[in-house]
Amino acid sequence: MALPATLSVTINFSDGPVFGPSFTIGDPTYGKLGGVGTLGASTTPALIADVTAQTIKIDTRRGRNINQDLYEAGTAVIRVLDPNGDFNPQNTSSPYYTYLQPLRKVRITADNGTAYNIFSGYTTDYRYTYPVGQDIAYVDISCVDGFRLFNMSNITTITDGTASQATGTRLGKILDMVSWPNNMRTIATGNSTCQASSVDTSVRSVLQAARNVEQSEYGAFYMDPNGVAVFKSRSQVLAAAATAPTVFNQDGSGINYANVAFAFDDKQVVNNVSVQRTGGTAQLSTDSASVTTYFTHSLSYSNLIVETDAEALNIAKAYVASHKDTTIRIDSMTLDLMTANYSAGVSAALDLDYFDQVQITNTQPGGSTITKTLQVQGIAHAITPNTWKTTLTTQEPIIDGFIIGSSLYGILGTSVLAY
Repeated sequence: MALPATLSVTINFSDGPVFGPSFTIGDPTYGKLGGVGTLGASTTPALIADVTAQTIKIDTRRGRNINQDLYEAGTAVIRVLDPNGDFNPQNTSSPYYTYLQPLRKVRITADNGTAYNIFSGYTTDYRYTYPVGQDIAYVDISCVDGFRLFNMSNITTITDGTASQATGTRLGKILDMVSWPNNMRTIATGNSTCQASSVDTSVRSVLQAARNVEQSEYGAFYMDPNGVAVFKSRSQVLAAAATAPTVFNQDGSGINYANVAFAFDDKQVVNNVSVQRTGGTAQLSTDSASVTTYFTHSLSYSNLIVETDAEALNIAKAYVASHKDTTIRIDSMTLDLMTANYSAGVSAALDLDYFDQVQITNTQPGGSTITKTLQVQGIAHAITPNTWKTTLTTQEPIIDGFIIGSSLYGILGTSVLAY
């Protein structure tokens, strides 16, 4: 059975973080300004290997850790048949000899009439297997996205990190310190402002510094499937809840799905939050009714770079307001892309990403029906030559706020007024 989309798996053995063929002077294809050549890496197109034909298994995973409330590095494992030993770094006859290094660029693309990148990252490990009694060896290529690069680089005082600087500007200055390309970042301005970076000269990774900005904004910072570093402001995160959802239902009124995973627990309940800025006093917000019902569930943030204690208190209040209660959840939904006549499901699996809204309806044993409008906060693809399943991790909006005109978040007396 043919896969529902055409896959492409490429490895770019050049240095640098930029994906795609490099700009090459004089080359008729890769030497065109404004064309397909990319400024940034020093190599030739011949060093980009297409291993699609040898690939027999792909597993990718990107998502938000709901317990730690942060976006984790996206990962991929690509299994490639290697009958000629091309991925043996000691094989002098290999076309990749001397180029098989960690942290080479990998991109996985799926095309169902529209091309989608489903993972862009960097090799971390080549694991070779030579099965006894089999003629063909294979290699599992482990990959991770740009968060790995951010986590490997340490910084102290941020260059040009001035007082009252918008959070988006500050995040841009952090990425500048590791020369992260401008065409590989999408940075919102942000709604909050930062202290001068000179107040914090501690050694921390670029990723830690970026997450401090993310928490200070109460926004979102992650790597998208194109390999682009994305920073969303608090207002953008809030506004995402007002967008029209993609509808999933097994009764034919929406896109069919293979499975949903329910949960009803206290994992996401937080009713006692302390937030302290650098040089400030800890600000505490507690919801006594939630504490009475669920007992105390505490969370603490320290050394945030917001400018005032009032801003720190707003973060604490907003967090409690968004997490003080629990309800039955749909934690994930699995789509079987090999389902017949499933073009809408295939497009949804390839197109949906963080903060996209989905409406899921499920009829349960006994005839009861549950309908939830949630946001995608994780995507995993498991692909073999004969199977393709996509699992979407779903979650309530990470910040509640009053949205005018919304039937879900525009209810006076119920919806939260965000700061």
